[in-house]
Order: sequence, then structure tokens, then C-alpha cells
Amino acid sequence: MFVDERVADGQVVTRARTEDQARADELGQGIDAALVEEALGGRLEAFNQLVVRHQDHLFALVYRLVPDRDQVADAVQEAFFNAYRNLASFRGGSVKSWLGRIAVNAAMDMQRARRRRPSQPYPEFEDDSWQPPAEKDVEPESMALATERSKALARALGDLPAEQRNCIVLFDVEGYDYAEIAAIMHIEVGTVKSRIHRGRLSLRRALTPNRELFRG
Repeated sequence: MFVDERVADGQVVTRARTEDQARADELGQGIDAALVEEALGGRLEAFNQLVVRHQDHLFALVYRLVPDRDQVADAVQEAFFNAYRNLASFRGGSVKSWLGRIAVNAAMDMQRARRRRPSQPYPEFEDDSWQPPAEKDVEPESMALATERSKALARALGDLPAEQRNCIVLFDVEGYDYAEIAAIMHIEVGTVKSRIHRGRLSLRRALTPNRELFRG
């Protein structure tokens, strides 16, 4: 009886959190839509507010695709420039997703440039300086384990072909569906599914030597 009550309580808490997140997302989309309208009316400060609201998310998204901080900053800046120039083309829906698609296109342009000038992927992971500071209540052992997990996963992602990495990040991390990814990357849905499948298999093989890090 105790287990059943605990499970039920957990379901209630999960449902409440999901509903709260949905309300927050709806409120955020309303704010974004209003800022877009103001920006279209010529108020530059409104667009600057959009930049502040979404720059961290776009940086994190592009960094998973182009793991060089300077290039990521350039790609995000270019994405916002493109968004401002093409603001009139926004047709409603999620501003966050729209900006994400523009940022992904900028990231893929960077990837094509990197192919012409190959360099070591994920150089930042050679030390721990990129890591955010640990929270006060996080045990050092847990923080160290999380750091090692991040390094192993980042290296494995970095070794994937860019086409597979893009699809996996967009699907598994960012939550885009197959059709959205296909539209962003200008490929067929079947190709998206194939790249995700092959990429996951490659990740599994690459992470096998570090499987102890991902247990528990």
C-alpha cells in the first residue's frame, strides 16, 4: 500500500511539473510573439530582448554541433543577424524553434568550413576549465563522475560524422521531431532516422570502454 501511494504521489508530482512547464512554455511563446511584433514595428530594443532570452540556448545548441567557443559565438551572432534580416518571414509558432533552425543552419555552415580546415575536435575537453562551478550541495565524487561522463560523451559525439551528430543532437537533446529535422537539414525523413540509428550504434561502440561511467 505504501509503494502504491508513493508511486501515485510521484505521478501527481510529475504531472504537476509537466503542466507547470507547459504553462511556462505558453507564457514564453506569448512574450516572444509580442517582441517579434514590436521588432517588426521598428523597435530594436524588442529584438535585443529576444537575443537576451534565447542566446544561452542557441549557444548550447550550436556548441554541441561546432565545439569551438569562438566559432560558436560567431555562428550564434550570425544566426541572430539572419533572424533580424528575415524577421518578416516568421509565420508564427515557436520563436525558440525558429531561431534554433536558423542557428543550426549557421552551425552547418561552420561544419562545412571545418571540413576544409580540419582541426582537433573538442579541444576544450583537454582540461576542466570549461566546466561550470559545482553547486555547494554536490559531492566532489559526483561532480568528478559527471565531468568524466561529459568528456567521454563529447569525445564520442565529436568522432561522429557531422551529419549523424547533427541529427542525434537535434532529436535526442533538443527534442525536434523527424519531420522538423528533415526540414532543417533538407533531407528525407527516412535519412534522418537512418543517421540517428547509425549514430547511436557508433556512440554505443565508442562508449563501451567507458561503460562503468554510465552505470547507476
